[in-house]
Amino acid sequence: MKFSAQTIQEELSIFEKKFAIAVKSNTPLLDRIMKYIIKRKGKQLRPMFVFLSAKLCGTVNESTYRAAALVELLHTATLVHDDVVDESMERRGFFSINAIWKNKIAVLVGDYLLSKGLLLSTEHKDFQHLQILSDAVRKMSEGELLQLEKSRTLNLSESIYFKIVTNKTASLLASACAVGCYTTTHNEETTQKMQSFGEKVGIAFQIKDDLFDYGKEDVGKPTGNDIKEKKLTLPLIYTLNKVEKSIRRKLIYIIKNENTNPVSINFVIDTVIKTGGIKYAEEKMNQYRDEALDILYSFEKNDVRDELESLVRYTTDRKY
Repeated sequence: MKFSAQTIQEELSIFEKKFAIAVKSNTPLLDRIMKYIIKRKGKQLRPMFVFLSAKLCGTVNESTYRAAALVELLHTATLVHDDVVDESMERRGFFSINAIWKNKIAVLVGDYLLSKGLLLSTEHKDFQHLQILSDAVRKMSEGELLQLEKSRTLNLSESIYFKIVTNKTASLLASACAVGCYTTTHNEETTQKMQSFGEKVGIAFQIKDDLFDYGKEDVGKPTGNDIKEKKLTLPLIYTLNKVEKSIRRKLIYIIKNENTNPVSINFVIDTVIKTGGIKYAEEKMNQYRDEALDILYSFEKNDVRDELESLVRYTTDRKY
């Protein structure tokens, strides 16, 4: 399933030009890296959510473009830093920044992107943008650290999983929807409503990512990758809480000690499928998607709302 953002095509086209200007540097090495990043940009879901949320509530303006750029700058900065933390050599099928230019430069590039976002907002006195997005960055850091802590002990509870996901993944999407709405309304109540909408979409989005680990489709990462990295995923948590103690011990032993063994990984995947972990995760994903849509339906029906609904459904129906 593909998503085509018809109602914001013009805005996205203008945004791409503005974003390229926003990251430009007078330092040749930095400028070269920025061009590499722009050429290999992803689906740009977050800017889409910014523009659609803005347009749902009012008329897109220069503040909206700056908000979208801030979201994308912060998102890109966190991806660059994540690749260093995860020692990942690839990002979206291309070499990561740290793979080409090494860790030291990658960390500094992430810092540069973060600083460009801060400057973009302070120079235009977009202090509410900063308030909304800074909170997301704090939550993302806390979520990442909590995940690292829990992956060591494998203390897997569903409540901890949702705390990690809400902070690490959903907070930025929630902030993208909130800041987009704020740029066209300056209304705190509506902004909060869109923040809640984005958070629910973000949680559904992450559960979909979890499910890819157990599928056979080509999703740009190996099947069982989360197991290899000892990451908490909802299908696995459900399974560990449902199976008998001997199987639970075996699963935990594999995740801790045999998480690179293909046979052992397949045992984990098969157990998760047989126990109903996939079905449970799909139900939870659809629950959060539907809760997000309930919030969306409180807005007047128009082309923008319809497109935002399609984007929400894309996050859970996508094949990669």
